Amino acid sequence: MALLLWGLVALASGCGKERPAASRGDPRCDADNGDITLPPGFCASVYADAIGVARHLVAGPRHTLYVALESPGQTSAGTSKQREPGGIAVLRDSDGDGRADLIRHIATAGGSGIAMRAGFLYYSTPSTVERVSLTADGLAAAGPPDTLVSGIPAGGHSSRSLAFEASGGLFVNVGSDSNVCTERRGDRGLDPCPELGFRAGIWRYAADRLNQIHSHDGERWATGFRNAVALAWDSVTNQLFAASHGRDGLATLWPKLYTAKQSAEQPSEEFAVIAQGDDFGWPYCFHDNSLRHKVLAPEYGGDGHSVGRCAAAKEPVIGFPGHWGPDGLLFLRGDSLPAKFRGAALVAFHGSWNRAPEPQAGYRVVLVPRTGSSFGPAFEVFADGFAGGHLDPGRARYRPVGLAQDESGAIYISDDQRGRIWRVVYVGK
Repeated sequence: MALLLWGLVALASGCGKERPAASRGDPRCDADNGDITLPPGFCASVYADAIGVARHLVAGPRHTLYVALESPGQTSAGTSKQREPGGIAVLRDSDGDGRADLIRHIATAGGSGIAMRAGFLYYSTPSTVERVSLTADGLAAAGPPDTLVSGIPAGGHSSRSLAFEASGGLFVNVGSDSNVCTERRGDRGLDPCPELGFRAGIWRYAADRLNQIHSHDGERWATGFRNAVALAWDSVTNQLFAASHGRDGLATLWPKLYTAKQSAEQPSEEFAVIAQGDDFGWPYCFHDNSLRHKVLAPEYGGDGHSVGRCAAAKEPVIGFPGHWGPDGLLFLRGDSLPAKFRGAALVAFHGSWNRAPEPQAGYRVVLVPRTGSSFGPAFEVFADGFAGGHLDPGRARYRPVGLAQDESGAIYISDDQRGRIWRVVYVGK
């Protein structure tokens, strides 16, 4: 199965190198697709450029896009630190040419998560979730923000991704504060891990109740995720999905158990369907994509193969290759796309820094086909070329993060390296 998946990835990575004939001259697209490659029939324009540290995004009415901008001090290791302040960029294409010609800014403390519901724009900071109502034209905040949630622990993994369930509950990712919950300067894991009470999982809050406190009012919906940055609700199955970053340092910390090559590929980046009460095992367990199941972490007595207590941990739908960095998740909708894309999932991979001696990887958006009520297990490249040939964080030209789709079916991709936003459309073969 692993060889089949890699074969599909390798085959798909060659798609789109030659710009599809149907998109040449299309006024909605750039001649070079904004420096990325796409499958035949798709083309792209640079919707906006150099807007700051662009993380997640959401499409609103009237061709308006809202983009969460991190402040420079919030950016992750290896990301080019833009000097623009954080907040929310409001982008509108008022003349329909596929490029934003109106750009506004809503001041916030900066953050990564953003969502819309019932006329409100919700956004996160590292320690809060807030919302604003918008002016009639949708270009500015109509008043001061409301605080929905406060007291989320800051520091560590601080991307607070947001997703709404169909009934209105608000899900928030609260990533771990550590790699694998060890004592300071130690190699043995704390058991039980004290972080699990308030971090390393998905929390659910009431979407319309103000002044909720994380430690008192939040419901720990699922636990055992190191950092589930890619988070989205699937309206077809009415289920929550996430793609989570796996742990680091297997060969560095445990050279007698893992070679550098094994550590480059392990553990999986987990693509998972999440039900209330699920436990995905972190820090005690991780998914080994060569064995295709969860194994016990060395910090908790694992030897590279033992399962032990991890037999009770929930398995992912797909174990993506290690250290690709999944940051964005989108379920495609609408009849404007070919049948294979309808209802499929897109996952944006921010890119690795720690796969040596293997080549660094990620820096792409992949398509996961829907198979009945689930997805995969195969996947293929949808958009590539972001890194510009430099597969490392410091030199990569762009690093994809957020994904969104508007009412016309256009797909948007954000980059937090140089602040670029692409608009991708299907124009036919």
